[in-house]
Amino acid sequence: MTAAGQGPIYVEFVRQGNVVKATAIDPQSGLEASIVGPASAPQAMLAQAARRKLDYLARKKDSSS
Repeated sequence: MTAAGQGPIYVEFVRQGNVVKATAIDPQSGLEASIVGPASAPQAMLAQAARRKLDYLARKKDSSS
């Protein structure tokens, strides 16, 4: 996964029982964002939610600097 004008974003999935933790990682900035969702949810949906949270955290970090 990549954002416009940015490098790759890695997404890791860890299943724990009936939930999945999806973590989006930006290797350039070192930022990580995690979400938890149902194990029955499509991985693409979980990855998109984690990516949106990562984008939010990046914008928040930029505006506070």
